[in-house]
Amino acid sequence: MRIFNADGSEAKMCGNGIRCVGKYVYDKGYTNKQTLTVETLSGIKTLNLDVSCGKVISVSVNMGEAAPAEDMTLRIDNETVILTPVSVGNPHAVIFVEDIETAPLTTLVPKIEHHAAFPDGVNVEFVQVLGNNELRMKVWERGSGVTMACGTGACACAAAAVKKKICAPCEPIALHLDGGTLQITLAPDNTVTMTGPAEFVYGGETVE
Repeated sequence: MRIFNADGSEAKMCGNGIRCVGKYVYDKGYTNKQTLTVETLSGIKTLNLDVSCGKVISVSVNMGEAAPAEDMTLRIDNETVILTPVSVGNPHAVIFVEDIETAPLTTLVPKIEHHAAFPDGVNVEFVQVLGNNELRMKVWERGSGVTMACGTGACACAAAAVKKKICAPCEPIALHLDGGTLQITLAPDNTVTMTGPAEFVYGGETVE
């Protein structure tokens, strides 16, 4: 699988995209397997397809290891920003806030994306704690800007929340995004499993 951002740059991995790939190849009859391996720039990922009436309705993906680092403090426009860097095969910066709706997603985040601390750019997530193992997230993806969902970002947020003891490991963590809800589970070794829906939206045909 290869995936490209809106600005033409190539992403290493896309958690939502890989679920769509799993649904596509099964529903189109390219495979009859319900366990698939997909090669990405972040390594080989294993997918388990949940099938009903011959169609995939959801996909669980072994996303590999999420590696949260120690918190980082940046000074941007006379404002102090505390974030948790997390690698999920691609770089993320997770920021916990009290109110997700007032988070400066389109003003502050572009400056974080291109900050000298992240020479290759970074995906940025704002996270609000809603309850026990339940989080609300908004995301800015490097090369694309604000998007409705980010699978690797959801994994990064869950890993950061577990590191901070906000959420418990080995139990599903519900990540509510603008595009829907993902279930993220972290194993003791920080291996992440992401589960979410995959639905057919529209198709197209090439015309000679």
